Amino acid sequence: MIDVPPEMGGANRAPTPPQFFVVSLGSCVAAFIATYCQQTSIDATDLSVDVSFDKAENPSRLINLKVSVKLPHADCEARKQALLRVAQHCPVHETIDTMEGVEIEILDRKQLAAMPA
Repeated sequence: MIDVPPEMGGANRAPTPPQFFVVSLGSCVAAFIATYCQQTSIDATDLSVDVSFDKAENPSRLINLKVSVKLPHADCEARKQALLRVAQHCPVHETIDTMEGVEIEILDRKQLAAMPA
């Protein structure tokens, strides 16, 4: 379920699409970091990832995304660069980092009916 704020006609009952986008980035980084930590015996207990961002207008978009990975029980100074590379290789980050555009198409019922099942 998604929703939008009341000023956009929603009821604010669920996350907004931009919030899902941010969660997607954070959870992807977390999954890649957790896997790497498991493979290299880095203590990932209580791993958390925060994603901060600003919102810009005209056009409306998210900017200044910053991902903060917290490994409170690990001493990973010697592997910090490797951890950074791992985080940067999550597919969501890779997509954002190399994105040139998104194609959008609108299919109405006539076009949908003409498509093979």
